Amino acid sequence: MSEKTELTPSPAAPPDESRAPASFVRRESRMFPDGTGPSPDPAGSHFERRIRSFQPRRSRVTPGQEDALRRLWPAWGLDIDGQRTLDLGEMFGGLPTVLEIGFGMGEATALMAAADPSTGILAVDVHTPGQGNLLGLADRAGLTNVRVANGDAIILLREMLTPDALDGVRVYFPDPWPKKRHHKRRLIQPEFLDLVATRMKPGAVLHCATDWEPYAEQMLDVLTAHPRFANTAADGGYAPRPAFRPLTRFEGQGLDKGHVVHDLMFERV
Repeated sequence: MSEKTELTPSPAAPPDESRAPASFVRRESRMFPDGTGPSPDPAGSHFERRIRSFQPRRSRVTPGQEDALRRLWPAWGLDIDGQRTLDLGEMFGGLPTVLEIGFGMGEATALMAAADPSTGILAVDVHTPGQGNLLGLADRAGLTNVRVANGDAIILLREMLTPDALDGVRVYFPDPWPKKRHHKRRLIQPEFLDLVATRMKPGAVLHCATDWEPYAEQMLDVLTAHPRFANTAADGGYAPRPAFRPLTRFEGQGLDKGHVVHDLMFERV
C-alpha cells in the first residue's frame, strides 16, 4: 500500500443511485468474473445452509471502490471459503490480531488501524462497496495492518481459525433484527459465544456496541450468563465508550435521533 498517511473517505454514492449515470456504478455481483475480487458466494455449497446473522446488501460499487478492489484484493483481501486454515501470525507479521465483524463502509476500521498500527485487524463484511471503500482508505493512509474478509464470519471462526488465534473481537452495531420472529438471527447468541470463545485467547476482549436498547439488554444478559466471559465493567453493566472506538457517521445519526449507544466489553476467561 502507499506511504501516504492522510485518511480521507471515498466519494459517496449519489443519494438516488437509480438515477446515476451508467459510467458511475457497477453491479457488484458481476464485477469480478476472473477471480480478482470478492466472490458473491465464497463458501458455495460446501457447508450446510443455516440462519444467517447478516443480511446481504446488493448495492452498487463506485469506480473508485472497484479500482481499489481490483488493485488491492489479491494482496489484502480474502474470501471466506472454509477450505483452508489461516495463519494470522504470517498474515499480520506477528502482530496481535483483532477480528472485526461487520464494518460498514470501513471509516471507523481505518481510523482504529491508523491509531494502533501494532494491532492487526481482520475485518469481515459482505458489503462489496464497503470492502472497496475500506481498502481504498487503507491504501491512501499507507496502512499495512488491515485485511478484508468477504463472507460469513461463522464459517471463518469455525473452519478457518485455530483455537486461541484472536486477541480480541469487535462487533459494532450489528443488525438488531427488531422483529420478534427474527430475534433468532441476532449474532450475539449463546451458540455464537460458545464458538468465538474457543478462538479467543484468555484475556482477549469481546467488544460489542449497539444503539438498539432491546438488543443491548439481550447482549448483556447472554454475555453475563456465559461461563467463558466476564464483564469488565465493575458494576456488571455497560462499559463507557472507549477512546479507541471512533464515533461513526452511523452512530452520530442515531444520537441525533435520540438513540442511546451501549458498549459491552467482556473478557474471555
